Amino acid sequence: METLLFLFPQFNYMAPKEEAYFKMLGPEDLQAPKMKDDSSRQKDKERKSRLSLFLTKSGSHENVSPHKKTNTTPSNISTEAALQWSDSFEELLKHSDGVEIFSQFLKTEFSEENIEFWLACEEYSTIDSETKLRSKAKYIYTVFIESDAPKEVNIDYNTKMAIQKNIAQPTKSCFEAAQMKVYSLMKKDSYPRFLHSDIYLRLTRRKGPGATMFRRRSRSCVFNERGEATTDSAW
Repeated sequence: METLLFLFPQFNYMAPKEEAYFKMLGPEDLQAPKMKDDSSRQKDKERKSRLSLFLTKSGSHENVSPHKKTNTTPSNISTEAALQWSDSFEELLKHSDGVEIFSQFLKTEFSEENIEFWLACEEYSTIDSETKLRSKAKYIYTVFIESDAPKEVNIDYNTKMAIQKNIAQPTKSCFEAAQMKVYSLMKKDSYPRFLHSDIYLRLTRRKGPGATMFRRRSRSCVFNERGEATTDSAW
């Protein structure tokens, strides 16, 4: 780690959560992103495998969520509070318990990377230090954006290429387009299913004998020519 700090002094002010992450990377990983050739693919796979293991051991929200909570269970959330989350997706995200329960729901659908990326972007937008901004931007890009990233989010090609182009000199707005697309996807696709999920219905005490059950048969998400998320579903 000392060698990396000598070679890359901008990481001397690294936050503890990013420091643990960068300890797993080699000097070649700290260079500006570029298109990979065949000779580097194996090294990339090994690096991403280590990173994926690190994220699993450390907990998915520990590294990216400014709303991190512990021991959030249905038993300590009031029915009244949970009912407010159905007012709108925006209302859900205002409550730290709502974010945590929604994250638990997304894990059941294997799409928790969406809320984690959105939260990481929210945290990123509050950073004022240019040094910390570069460090966090590289972290977000490596974990969520680049091809075959351990928690790669579903964004269109043009948005991904725009981020790749600007990541060497990141600004506070470099992830905004991707964040909005992921937000739109969660709002239109995941949030409606969350409101009909067992985990939410138990919180609101609306599930009992004879309750209507919703079963998802199939759902797909595509981006139209304007880069907006649309869904095609069958119930």
